[in-house]
Amino acid sequence: MKKPIITPTGRDRSFAEDEIIVSKTDLKGIITYANPVFLRVAGYTENEILGQPHNIIRHPAMPRCVFKLLWDTLEQGEEIFAYVINLCKNGDHYWVFAHVTPSFDDVGNIIGYHSSRRVPERKAIEEIEPIYKMLKEKEDSYPNWREGMNDAFETLVAHLESQGLRYDQFVFAL
Repeated sequence: MKKPIITPTGRDRSFAEDEIIVSKTDLKGIITYANPVFLRVAGYTENEILGQPHNIIRHPAMPRCVFKLLWDTLEQGEEIFAYVINLCKNGDHYWVFAHVTPSFDDVGNIIGYHSSRRVPERKAIEEIEPIYKMLKEKEDSYPNWREGMNDAFETLVAHLESQGLRYDQFVFAL
């Protein structure tokens, strides 16, 4: 199935602070599990979401370079935390503080990924939005999306290095 074209509404959707959005994917990022909170907040049924690429909920304002960092980290067998803006089926959006980990088989091979997402602090979102906007503008300034993503990724890495921070330290400092 081709990713549906959804026009963002600009309406913010949230979920309760004691709720956790959970999803699992295979190695290619295809959704193999979505909990009821995920389904309710994103506005999809289980039949609509299972078997779909996780990027079905990627908001167009979300910089690709953050996902590059996420995938690079996961492929090394490490966990990652990130702030992410997601797109609902109806065009609304919701911010999450995501904790994504690789899942391993009995002999240590990565067999998929697990993501738990909580409601982020509003202050952190206010700090990350201008950074994401700058990274997204850099990405969009290139006719080739991959070149834009790579340049924005280098910008993000340089920004972190200039502050003497790893990405996880950066997100926890927000």
